[in-house]
Amino acid sequence: MRIFALICLFTGINFVAYSQTVSLNAKEIKKLKAWIKQDAAAKNTYAQFEQDGVKYLNEAPNPLDTIRTEGLLKGNPKKIKTWLGFKDMDKMYTLALLYRLTGDQKYLDKSTSFLLSWAKINRPNGNPIDDTNVDKAVEAYDLIKDNLAVKDSEVITKWLAETAWAEVNSVRMKPGRATAINNWNAHRLKVVGEIAYAIDSRELIQWTIDNLKSHININLYADGTSLDFKERDAMHYHIYDLQPMLKLAIIIDRAKGSNFYTYESPKGASIKKSVEWLLPYMEGKKQHEEYVHTTVQFDRDRAKNNEPGFAAGTMFEPKMALPVVELSVYFNASQKKLLQELSNGESMQSLTNQIQRESIR
Repeated sequence: MRIFALICLFTGINFVAYSQTVSLNAKEIKKLKAWIKQDAAAKNTYAQFEQDGVKYLNEAPNPLDTIRTEGLLKGNPKKIKTWLGFKDMDKMYTLALLYRLTGDQKYLDKSTSFLLSWAKINRPNGNPIDDTNVDKAVEAYDLIKDNLAVKDSEVITKWLAETAWAEVNSVRMKPGRATAINNWNAHRLKVVGEIAYAIDSRELIQWTIDNLKSHININLYADGTSLDFKERDAMHYHIYDLQPMLKLAIIIDRAKGSNFYTYESPKGASIKKSVEWLLPYMEGKKQHEEYVHTTVQFDRDRAKNNEPGFAAGTMFEPKMALPVVELSVYFNASQKKLLQELSNGESMQSLTNQIQRESIR
């Protein structure tokens, strides 16, 4: 306990002033339970979700000591191994949410087992393109943090704090590096921010807010375009940049912070403007040929590797923008129709997203 107290001192962790802002809070869980009980479609969606969770009860965790996806082509053995390990993230989240919905201890125990396995083995390396995939682990922790044994909470929180601080102190975000201002930084901010609010680290929260302001100013432009779009000539990367910023903006808003969707930088840039610039392409009113003028060799390497969607001249598909619409509709309800048009059908994620939207302050 004394060691953990020192970790809290040096990482700025203060338990747990924020209720669930990364995941659903108690009031929202209650609403979700009522929705599942009353709505036939939601009930069917939940039934499949529960079926998956029951299956996960009999599966063993597959934690990785090092996450490795960034810069690797499809088919690379290290990338394949990592994506197999990432399946644990959905499993621990599913089990955590099932515990909150049912109160059944077996789901809590199994979700905790997955989280502890990763916390004890995984060592973060400060690469945001790799770490961005721990979303569901953070959400799982946030869902069950008030129900964990103290010793288990200490282990998991230490791992999450180490992951966040590895990003803050990473050489990849040093001034002058492209990875300090492009989509890497958007994902870095999301990783640090979601962990900061989950573990209630005031120091990390303030770092996130300060750096989100500067990122919007550097990475987004007043005309709605982005640095990543200009470098990659691809909507794919404009979306990949906006998605983590939108997720972070929602978490901050849920914590009663500033509205970073409408926040404008000194240069007149905003997440809102960059979403609205994308709208005609999402609606199919405008078209774009992807990667024709990309300046990044990795894009060309993936095209040569025959990875779908990366060949220069590939037409942008509006459905690729679904992650942006699913998040931006939180701030702009007028996009609900577009969300329905692009949606692949109801899922537990879409249900939880809607619950969060309905709880906007």
